[in-house]
Amino acid sequence: MSETDASPRIGQVVRIVHGREAGQLAIVIRIIDSRFVLLADGEKRRFDSPKRKALRHVDLLPYVSPEVRRSLLEAGRVTNGKLRFAISTYVNHTVKRFEEGR
Repeated sequence: MSETDASPRIGQVVRIVHGREAGQLAIVIRIIDSRFVLLADGEKRRFDSPKRKALRHVDLLPYVSPEVRRSLLEAGRVTNGKLRFAISTYVNHTVKRFEEGR
């Protein structure tokens, strides 16, 4: 991740680029410090056992789930179903934009 990239946001979708889970999508559920975040996807990585990941090992994608963000900021937690829904919403939105040629 270069210094020109924006900082991560709670509820932001990321693509893991290094490690065993490379290529998978996850959501930032907590920012530990300037170098590390906690990630969950609601399926393999549940909210209760998130993955600690270095920011240099993820690509920040241009989508922040408003539902996940609101839930985490208000209640401090989010359901695994909501995490799965947010990732599928991002994937469907990306496919739709790709099919439209944008």
